Amino acid sequence: MKLEVCIDSLQGAVIAQSSGAYRVELCAGLPEGGTTPSSGLIQKVCQVAENLKVYVLIRPRGGDFLYSDDEFEIMQADVRYCGTAGCDGVVMGMLNADGTVDKNRCRELVKIAKEYGMGVTFHRAFDRSNDLFQALEDVIETGCERILTSGGYDNVIEGKEVLRRLIEKAGQRIIIMPGAGVTPANAKELIQYTGLQELHGTFRTVYTGNMQYKNPHLSHPEQEYSFWMTDAEKIKKIIHL
Repeated sequence: MKLEVCIDSLQGAVIAQSSGAYRVELCAGLPEGGTTPSSGLIQKVCQVAENLKVYVLIRPRGGDFLYSDDEFEIMQADVRYCGTAGCDGVVMGMLNADGTVDKNRCRELVKIAKEYGMGVTFHRAFDRSNDLFQALEDVIETGCERILTSGGYDNVIEGKEVLRRLIEKAGQRIIIMPGAGVTPANAKELIQYTGLQELHGTFRTVYTGNMQYKNPHLSHPEQEYSFWMTDAEKIKKIIHL
């Protein structure tokens, strides 16, 4: 099994690599589902990644996956930047207003990515499609190498039956990578039930920062002086299942 860790920092990449992860999905804005990270962060993560594949999320904003022409131009430019930065791949997904996969635009991004030798993952926009099994065929047509999905449910345990069926139907044509709500406590059940080859998760824990002074007049100090960070022990527990 190959483990992909979703990260939003340089430190997260270092922890994921030292803990034995195979690949990272590099994002910004995880509280809103992830957006494209900064060029500086992309560069630094690629520099430290020696035994780690780096895939970058191409998503110009939070919200739905129906993009304007201007947003699509931004996504194209971001894919090209990732190629010049030396990334191994990108993660993207686009839908039409009726919930079908936007095959034409997805093909364009895949074409650009392949010009730089990068792979492409279709992300959980897949779970917002109007027919997961038709969406599977559509994504295969675009040339993506894998799909990140929870089976159309909030988490992988609720969606495990659909995930099993998707993996079975996909066969060797594309990789189905379950993700959303994966923990060391449920990963083994998911692996055994679905027969998955790859697994995705954030595997994070809240850490307290090192600030000594905390303004007593501001509300929610626990949010201002703490942060989520990739947890090495959680990653190792899953890898060693």
